[in-house]
Amino acid sequence: MSWKLDKTRPICPQICEQICVRIANGEFKPNERLMSVREVAVTAGVNPNTVQKSFEQLDAKGIIYSVRGSGWFVSAETVTAKDEVDQLVRSKTADYFDQMNALGMDNSEIKQYVKEWNTNE
Repeated sequence: MSWKLDKTRPICPQICEQICVRIANGEFKPNERLMSVREVAVTAGVNPNTVQKSFEQLDAKGIIYSVRGSGWFVSAETVTAKDEVDQLVRSKTADYFDQMNALGMDNSEIKQYVKEWNTNE
């Protein structure tokens, strides 16, 4: 598993976001065992304490759960992870529109720009 971490943002929420995305898109299945804290720390190049904190935050939200001596697993109920991703998408979209509005574009211009950009991909 590869991690794309932005060093200008706190790492813990990024790990949470990326795990939620992988659960929401079906890459991680319900009740599937996740990589260990140590494995994530090594592959992501971060401190194991940061990964542990991320896992604990996801556990508190019911997105993953731990089994003592066995590791961390994806919750059988994936709707919470999907909701987290939806909130993230909405937040990032709102931020994008705010930034474009600050550049003098109105929402219809922004939508047209995104539509044109998407067809050029």
